[in-house]
Amino acid sequence: MKRSLDYKNKVILAPMVRVGTLPMRLLALSYGADIVYTEEIIDWKLLKSERRVNDVLKTIDYVDKTDGTIIFRTCDQEKGKVVLQLGTANAERALQVGLKLQQDIAALDVNMGCPKDFSIKGGMGVALLYDLERAKGILKTLVDNLDIPVTCKIRIMPKLEDTFRTVKELESTGIAAIAVHGRTKIERPRHPVHPDIIREVAKVTKIPVIANGGSQEMNKRSDILKFRDACGASSVMVARAAQWNCSIFREEGPLPIEEIIDQYLRLAVDYDNPPSNTKYCVQMILRELQETKEGRKFLDSQTLEQICDVWNLGSYCREKQLEYHNAGIQGRRQACPGLAAEEQDENCPSKKAKMENYVDEDVIQHNICFIRANYNDDRELPKSKLYLYTVKNNLKLPKYEVVQKVKLFRATVLVGDTKYSSSFWEKSKKYAEHSAALTSLLHLGIISKEKLIEKGSMIG
Repeated sequence: MKRSLDYKNKVILAPMVRVGTLPMRLLALSYGADIVYTEEIIDWKLLKSERRVNDVLKTIDYVDKTDGTIIFRTCDQEKGKVVLQLGTANAERALQVGLKLQQDIAALDVNMGCPKDFSIKGGMGVALLYDLERAKGILKTLVDNLDIPVTCKIRIMPKLEDTFRTVKELESTGIAAIAVHGRTKIERPRHPVHPDIIREVAKVTKIPVIANGGSQEMNKRSDILKFRDACGASSVMVARAAQWNCSIFREEGPLPIEEIIDQYLRLAVDYDNPPSNTKYCVQMILRELQETKEGRKFLDSQTLEQICDVWNLGSYCREKQLEYHNAGIQGRRQACPGLAAEEQDENCPSKKAKMENYVDEDVIQHNICFIRANYNDDRELPKSKLYLYTVKNNLKLPKYEVVQKVKLFRATVLVGDTKYSSSFWEKSKKYAEHSAALTSLLHLGIISKEKLIEKGSMIG
């Protein structure tokens, strides 16, 4: 029996890359959103994932079997309200994804509106609007074979009659609703949205139309509804305005930025969200406030604990991480969303086996990160201090070796006959070398553990 999802009179969190992850979706629901969309996820990523029940976090995780990355995470709090947006150009792959995930999502949406080169070159996103037979084939295959509603999100065409024709063709596949972004393929957020076009589209369709693209005029919930009414649409979908201030969904009015960040970070900690993703979302909330003293301190943070420390939530984060560790979940404390959890935690029993490709068994390791803001004088940089140490003691100059995993780096440094490495994965080769140098400086007694802890570089 097919499940249904009511798309009428709904206020919706739009799909946004890197923003529409679980913490932000839950935050939007808590503020009054009726439906929440995931970020766009490409079909092949989901196909190579494995469904796992996470008993500690009380989540369902779709995990990349090759590297442990969480591709999609959901929980009971969003059950019946989360729509997965799929990036695809192939009906067979799309169906495989739908069959695989339909038990855990309320509906499946096909992205036919993304104008980015990555999507277009892959035949996805807005490219599907210029390949209607393929687009219809994907939607019809999904509609005919899934037990959940199927929708799509499009952009308007340069000509009104082409928009009409496209919408009617897509509607004929049996989709439950259609989201319309009121800009063309070449138009960007700086260009004015076209609510009049969406209004004309809504007049000719029999299915609910979800209006999208009005963030520039939105500061509170009443503005969302005003845009919906201007478009004559059944529902409205909010992207950037919600990215900047997710409390825009509140009937009582938006909340201060500090309160939103506090609530978002608690959810990020509760659901073990990757530090890199958490940091990106907070950046989107802060916007110009990144230039404040607090903002600059935040920008220098790399771990989830360091991010939370800026807003006095460090102890909450550490308590949760310890709880998860004791329960068997190795958290993402090393800020490496691309690595399996076991590969990231220096205390994991299977770490030696997992990390053998990165460091030798005889390497001295500490969990230390390099924070550039701690060093105003380049002569005090870890690599500089280690260089001077070797020259003073007539040793061979330090020799660094760097390995890369996904977009992160770890380094090993040879000082004399001893190798040193930090178990922290850094965002650049240079930072990784500095972390390795810090490890050697600590072991050699050149810098104290207390000093590293004071600087926020010593983790765990």
